[in-house]
Amino acid sequence: MSSTPDALWSAPSLRVLRPAAVSCTALSRGRLLVGCSLSVPVGMRLLVVGEPDESASMLIRVLAGLSRARRGRIEIAGLTDPSASGWGRRVAHLGPEPGIPSWMTPREVLGLAAGLLDLSTADAARRIEMMLSWARIRSEWVNRPVRHGGPPLVQRTALAAALLADPEVLLLDEPLRALDADERSRLLRLPGRRRTVLLASRYPASEVGLATHVALLRDGRVAMLAAVADLQAEDLPLSVRGIDTLAERRASAPPAPDNGRPAVAAR
Repeated sequence: MSSTPDALWSAPSLRVLRPAAVSCTALSRGRLLVGCSLSVPVGMRLLVVGEPDESASMLIRVLAGLSRARRGRIEIAGLTDPSASGWGRRVAHLGPEPGIPSWMTPREVLGLAAGLLDLSTADAARRIEMMLSWARIRSEWVNRPVRHGGPPLVQRTALAAALLADPEVLLLDEPLRALDADERSRLLRLPGRRRTVLLASRYPASEVGLATHVALLRDGRVAMLAAVADLQAEDLPLSVRGIDTLAERRASAPPAPDNGRPAVAAR
């Protein structure tokens, strides 16, 4: 898989500037999001951890357009409206419950996704075969209702459908928990340096190797955005306790001198 032709990094200058693929400002939704602001550069693989747990999932749902914020502004892959033309090609979402009807086959699910993308017959057939192979949906399951393969088949099929358009931004909420750890890790190591991934998880330790950065939501706001390498440098694990500890250390540290370089926004 490769990122879409109109990807945000299509111009050489943008590869240097690293524009925001996901940007939200002052999002509010009940007690889970309270003036939440975040800017995620193109190509970042961001693990989102929440206190309380539900806040990370709520942020992903609001960004995906599945839940509506009371106030605030969102821009993803250059788009501000989930109903806008092109959203389905540039942004994809996968949650813990894919919502695939149990009577549909994997091929039917991917065929429906291709139809919604208005792909040509030849392009749809090529992409469907590619995704079935990549997701390792065995030939004996391709034309059988997903209920026969249980949750693992449903989740593989849902991820394959989400990636059919080769989206620039992928929003993941506790995905693929029905799969064993090694296969889940393989599938979530998504190729494409232009692809931006946000992954909400209650179990950060299970996401080792999948994220380059971590955001901690606390009391509805982004309390910290840090590189996973920063945890390693502080000899801290990728766990809720480790992330909390790094946030506390940073909160109590004196402010760093301004070196004139722009920082990733996290308010």
